[in-house]
Amino acid sequence: MPFISDHFLLQGSIAARLFHEFAEKEPLLDYHCHLPVRDIAENHRFRDLTEIWLEGDHYKWRALRTSGVPERFITGDASPRDKFLAWARTVPQTLRNPLYQWTHLELQRYFGISELLDEKTAPGVWEEANRQLATSEFTAQGILQKFNVRAICTTDDPADSLQYHQRLRKSRFPVRVFPAFRPDRALRIDDPEGFVEWKERLGQSANLEIKTFADFLSALRKRHEDFHQVGCRLSDHGLDTCPNEFCSDDEAEAIFNKVRGGSQISPGDSLRWSSYLMLFFGSLDAEKGWTKQLHLGAYRNANTRALNSIGRDTGFDSIADCPQVQSLIRFLDQLEQRGKLPKMILYNLNPADNYAFATAIGNFQDGSIPGKVQFGSGWWFLDQKEGIEWQLNALSNCGLLSRFVGMTTDSRSFMSFPRHEYFRRVLCNLLGGEMDAGFLPDSVQLVGDMIRNLCFENARQYFALPSV
Repeated sequence: MPFISDHFLLQGSIAARLFHEFAEKEPLLDYHCHLPVRDIAENHRFRDLTEIWLEGDHYKWRALRTSGVPERFITGDASPRDKFLAWARTVPQTLRNPLYQWTHLELQRYFGISELLDEKTAPGVWEEANRQLATSEFTAQGILQKFNVRAICTTDDPADSLQYHQRLRKSRFPVRVFPAFRPDRALRIDDPEGFVEWKERLGQSANLEIKTFADFLSALRKRHEDFHQVGCRLSDHGLDTCPNEFCSDDEAEAIFNKVRGGSQISPGDSLRWSSYLMLFFGSLDAEKGWTKQLHLGAYRNANTRALNSIGRDTGFDSIADCPQVQSLIRFLDQLEQRGKLPKMILYNLNPADNYAFATAIGNFQDGSIPGKVQFGSGWWFLDQKEGIEWQLNALSNCGLLSRFVGMTTDSRSFMSFPRHEYFRRVLCNLLGGEMDAGFLPDSVQLVGDMIRNLCFENARQYFALPSV
């Protein structure tokens, strides 16, 4: 029997029935990912398995380094084949790491390859996968259709061109592709030179010369509207913690004028600026009926030498251990007091805060929409079996699992769509086990209907994306 069998992660006949009857065939709504929209619009064809599978995958990069593989075979100048062989030699060392399961799930679901990957099987896997990647089924658009993706939301800076989203909108491609508005650069005034450069790009995208603070806000509002016109219904923020030092319009304008003039900003001013803009962005989202996503709790770029030599987002991040919930609740309460609290998804990276997040969302449900404020799916280091179960259990115990909008890949890789299957199997195994134990009713239809909604329908209704 292959490692990835029909009963993978499913312990018991009820869990298997829940998955195969209610979850397996549901379409995917991947509402948060980092796939390059240009690759989708141009229907990119991947040159080899290394490009589609290893480039940009921080999980694999961290495992390679831990296994003693030199950086040359990770982000360096080694050939694509040699990088793949380095990964194949590393895979047997990943036993009990979720990478071992994901690796073989992806090889089987994409290429039908069921043998275990190691140094001996690597040449054959390389040849077969590359043979299939040369076919039309494995272009960027072909992959989205192969995995029954109904819609995805990419991650886009307000200064980015929307030309590829506009091209897809006019095309006959059946998968809906929408931008998500991620204005993190607007908060980074601790780097005045970088902020001023980004501000100029923002002005060009908005077709507006930014000379004043009012111009700056107008440009952001204009880009928010531009995104809405091409179907955007979600925003996103990657924050260390949620800022909560709120300031007046005049104070925010004074800070803007300082940084525009090239002056260094104090940490206090940076916090007040971020707090002001987060309320501004929250108001924009509420006015348009969007969903705001907050990704909280990462300690980014921890290795300074690696940051300087390799750059950001290269696998040198970890879980932070800092107070989160008080600041978060103050932020939500400020929006609520102003009548500007949008739909919101809160992703937590430190599992120690799971119950605090799961209870925080209950403070701001207002009866206007089921699950208006969501405790987001297991994120980053927590999107594996144990982390997924922790999130599901905290949400179930403190809120309503039945209103959850389900899994998203949060991935830069076109090889990540089986993460939805992985989540669905974990979900069905958890609930099936509780049915076996008598903790849930012995009604496959009752539990199965909830599972089906968690896989797709809840997200479809919640996000209200155009024509999905």
